[in-house]
Amino acid sequence: MKKTMQPAAGIKVKVILNGPYKVTGDVPLRLETIGTTVHKESEKWIPGKSFPATEQPFYLCRCGHSKNKPFCDSTHKTIHFDGTETAGHIPYVEAADIMEGPDMLLTDVQGLCAFARFCDPNGQVWNMVNDTDDPAVHAQFIKQVGACPSGRLVAWDKATKTPIEPELKPAIGIIEDPSKGVSGPLWLQGGIEITGADGVPYEVRNRVTLCRCGASANKPFCDGSHASIGFKDGL
Repeated sequence: MKKTMQPAAGIKVKVILNGPYKVTGDVPLRLETIGTTVHKESEKWIPGKSFPATEQPFYLCRCGHSKNKPFCDSTHKTIHFDGTETAGHIPYVEAADIMEGPDMLLTDVQGLCAFARFCDPNGQVWNMVNDTDDPAVHAQFIKQVGACPSGRLVAWDKATKTPIEPELKPAIGIIEDPSKGVSGPLWLQGGIEITGADGVPYEVRNRVTLCRCGASANKPFCDGSHASIGFKDGL
């Protein structure tokens, strides 16, 4: 199994040591709200307000304390933010657990969970994979797995061992989670290249979530800590 992707042309995100994310390139920046059913189950993504960058490059808050969110206002300096990166560089497929169904495979790297909960409806995707020979389940399984913003979960065609990814144009989403009353991570879409403060690039992936509350134990990636600390960005 291989899962490689070409980086989006001209768009890069650089992690600044104990500082913000430096973004270069023409990339849309917009709110992305988790839409839920009447039963509070994650159902769809709702695009919202855009935040046009007024300069190049632009800088996005990583410490969670900027008064000009989503942009950095240098508050990280006054609070002495420790943004030490703790995520490794092991390729996704090497770190993933694999679950096998009749028609599909599901890979899962739990440490990348951004707590968006698209995996939960319809009995959870970890159980649904076992019934993917049913056309209705097959389609719903792909939809739910593909909605996972962090790419923790990936659906694979079992016969060809190829990933089934949603078609995402390069963009940066600012996740809002009104059902839980919190604000979520930055959602990098469409293969945006991320480079660590040490200059070492991370694996290019179609879907990635970056911490912007400052509390993740898997920096620069989100680990769902925004939910446990009740992070709210005021947007």
